[in-house]
Amino acid sequence: MKKLLTSVCAFLCVFSLASCSNPMSASVKRPNNLGNSFTAKMNISLDKLNAEGTVTRHGDNMWTAEFNSPNTLSGVTLNFEENIVKASYKGLDFSVPKSALPVKAMLSNLIEAVDTAANSEELTGTENEGLLLIEGSLDGGDYVISVDSNGNLCRFEMPNNLLDISFSEISASAHLTTTVEFITTSCDTAVTATTTTTSAITTVVE
Repeated sequence: MKKLLTSVCAFLCVFSLASCSNPMSASVKRPNNLGNSFTAKMNISLDKLNAEGTVTRHGDNMWTAEFNSPNTLSGVTLNFEENIVKASYKGLDFSVPKSALPVKAMLSNLIEAVDTAANSEELTGTENEGLLLIEGSLDGGDYVISVDSNGNLCRFEMPNNLLDISFSEISASAHLTTTVEFITTSCDTAVTATTTTTSAITTVVE
């Protein structure tokens, strides 16, 4: 009997320590700036493909992606509007090139995920190293959106598709009458903001 009690006590101690070392992640809320118009540098890693460029969100289902690299994509611009994607190169419109098709598909996932999250008043997820992680699922697979302390887009991942898109140097217009510009050197660093009163009009992709 004594041995049994000792074994039970030992088991309870081990279970208690394990529970303490792996606490459940609490749900965290942050302000939502995903619905604002913004421009950011992006770095895309998709399986063996690496690409760099700039992405701009003009509004719901209205995005533009411009590529600087690799050579097969350099100078190519993809305009996303509703369910239509148009490609251009130095002002000339043409069909989306074969080399851009995988990136186009993944950017479509990004747009759907971010625009869906943008409809919420607040962002809800789990916190990890200062970032808020928002998990979801699309027809293309599961995804994780990472936002910084201000609710700005930081990273988009789809592990099953070997996709990782990181964002930096984000500039955003929050309102038509007030333009707020800010630069981030990393996803969780402090933001330096400059507010300028203007009558700015958000550019819309035609």
